[in-house]
Amino acid sequence: MTALIYNIGMLATPEGRAARRGKEQGEIRVMKNAWILIRDGMIAELGEGLAPAGVCDETVDAGGRLVTPGLVDAHTHLIFAGWRQNELGMKLHGMGYLDILAAGGGILSTVRATRAASEEELFEKAKAALAEMMRLGVTACEAKSGYGLDRETELKQLKVIRRLQEETPMDLAATYLGAHALPTEYKENREEYIRLMTEEWIPEIAEKGLAEFCDVFCEKDVFTAEESRRILEAGNRAGLRAKIHADEIEAIGGTELTPDVNAISAEHLIKATPSGIAALAKGGTIACLLPSTSFYLGATYAPARAMIEAGVPVAIASDFNPGSCPSLNLQLAMNLGCLKYRLTPEEMLTAVTVNGAAAMGRAEKIGSLEAGKQADLVIWEAEDLDFLAYRLGSNLVRTVIKKGQIIA
Repeated sequence: MTALIYNIGMLATPEGRAARRGKEQGEIRVMKNAWILIRDGMIAELGEGLAPAGVCDETVDAGGRLVTPGLVDAHTHLIFAGWRQNELGMKLHGMGYLDILAAGGGILSTVRATRAASEEELFEKAKAALAEMMRLGVTACEAKSGYGLDRETELKQLKVIRRLQEETPMDLAATYLGAHALPTEYKENREEYIRLMTEEWIPEIAEKGLAEFCDVFCEKDVFTAEESRRILEAGNRAGLRAKIHADEIEAIGGTELTPDVNAISAEHLIKATPSGIAALAKGGTIACLLPSTSFYLGATYAPARAMIEAGVPVAIASDFNPGSCPSLNLQLAMNLGCLKYRLTPEEMLTAVTVNGAAAMGRAEKIGSLEAGKQADLVIWEAEDLDFLAYRLGSNLVRTVIKKGQIIA
């Protein structure tokens, strides 16, 4: 099947098949009066001026609007049951994240609900969330487990992710996050829980092909840096590449270990230190930043500018989850990335396209509009990239095209 997208007022895209860092993060290709020729779901050609002649199965008039790559949300906790609206009042009365967790709320509250939910219930809830994300311009996302904290429920979550990949248009990357919290039943025996993950569950998940990545919440009162190292090294041995939640509330050394475990990404990084940033740069680790979480929690914002200046590739993601960020709106995160991180619109675009794709191990296939890449793109109700960064609170998506097909 051949399709032509024409009358594109501005086409804005990063280029390349790897994460962009430093000055390169803000370097994008801009084309005026552009067109894209799509063949069998892949970009065949693109250019400026008069579109190529010939019969196409489908033509789409962009109406002089802005076109960018489809957005990539590289950090979500997509698979969960229930919500946690009851915790809002606690937060408003001054309880912190770790205080709520210690009181049996937080992650452990969602664990109880997710354990009780059927696979079908989890699938339908996540499928609806993906449909909403697509309407907001997201064409690929990462999805973590981590609300089971036992073998059965973690497998159930990962099976839901695999089914979503098979039955929805979204490209998904699955991450095992059994080290999201210490389950109640192992409160007095954390060593046994770590042993189960490292010696039994991670190898089983890898053998069944249920995840590509292994993640851990390296934080005070959760998992120490040394425990995180053990878990991520077990993931590496099994073929699951490392990701790490680090420096969200306190910097306890998680970011510094990223070169040692060959981490593809480090996530949150609100409290990242100069030594942590240097470690990210040394290992080529992508900083996956989550500004909507800082906004929702009233927390400070990660030092994104310092990271870019140090040569760390920066991605921006939603952190969609039922507790600290009940928002899947990546457009909001983009706005906050410009307003709070002081990213330029060009740096922001790179953060939610090719750098997000690289954090998912997908930059060879998605994340930019170039010949040979998958035809994932968004036509916006905007005439330029500045308007996309400037306009706040509305869904600016006009049309979403995935693998050459209009899906929203």
